[in-house]
Amino acid sequence: MRWTPGGSSEDVEDRRDDDSGGGGGFGGSGIGGIHLGVGGTILVLILSAVFHQNFFALISGGGPGPGSGAPAESRHVNPAQDAREAKLKDFITFVLNDVQHTWETLLPAQTNAHYHHAKLVLFRDETQSPCGEAQSAMGPFYCPGDEKVYIDLGFYDELSQRFGAPGEFAQAYVLAHEIGHHVQKILGTEQKVRRLQESNPSETNVLSVRLELQADCYAGVWGYTTQQRNLLDPGDIDSGMKAAAAVGDDRLQRMGRGRVNPESFTHGTSAQRTSWLKKGLETGQVESCNTFQRK
Repeated sequence: MRWTPGGSSEDVEDRRDDDSGGGGGFGGSGIGGIHLGVGGTILVLILSAVFHQNFFALISGGGPGPGSGAPAESRHVNPAQDAREAKLKDFITFVLNDVQHTWETLLPAQTNAHYHHAKLVLFRDETQSPCGEAQSAMGPFYCPGDEKVYIDLGFYDELSQRFGAPGEFAQAYVLAHEIGHHVQKILGTEQKVRRLQESNPSETNVLSVRLELQADCYAGVWGYTTQQRNLLDPGDIDSGMKAAAAVGDDRLQRMGRGRVNPESFTHGTSAQRTSWLKKGLETGQVESCNTFQRK
């Protein structure tokens, strides 16, 4: 991507050196619950492989989760890693500013809704959120309770090295997806889906998939504007598509379990995720992202 280093943002809350951020957390799932998003599905898979336990089932079945008191493994940060994270923080700050400034103009123009900024919390290992204890093993997520996106920057190494989705646009897609959940909160979509899930528990996973696919499409809507502004380099779109495909439920389940159970999907297949990201990239229109329309 073509971006300008050296930017700053009042929307970034850096807790990486805040030792008071850990501890027992708030417990429970919080208001609306955590959207595990791209990072959560990847790192839950890694945990499942390392500990030989189905962590997907624990999450979907109401097992131990954020705030359960399980300690996160402390990660030693050396000067070289600090330098890498400094550059990555610079890039993520640029993306955050660009995504939010884009929605400031785009959302009222296309929906008559007013966009207000989300915050981005950077942390290491663990920190607290109204949605429960945020741990690096959960990956990036959006918490509707405080309208903040939580990211441990170490996640991006996993995205590139373990799951073959390198590149700056892949990193940008992750953050744009989480801000897509914030757009859903503003438009009232997130609240409607939670009420439907509560009233019809059998539809919980189906509705979760539609919510996640819409966030993918919203990430694509932002991506459309970057193409119009000539911010993309050759291969960037392909990088984003690889990231979306890498975190499809079917691919993750096949890698983690050796089999696929469509009834347990919460984010959509690789084909669905790339399809909806592509739709946003091609149209640039919020109205094209109606993943809830029955076909």
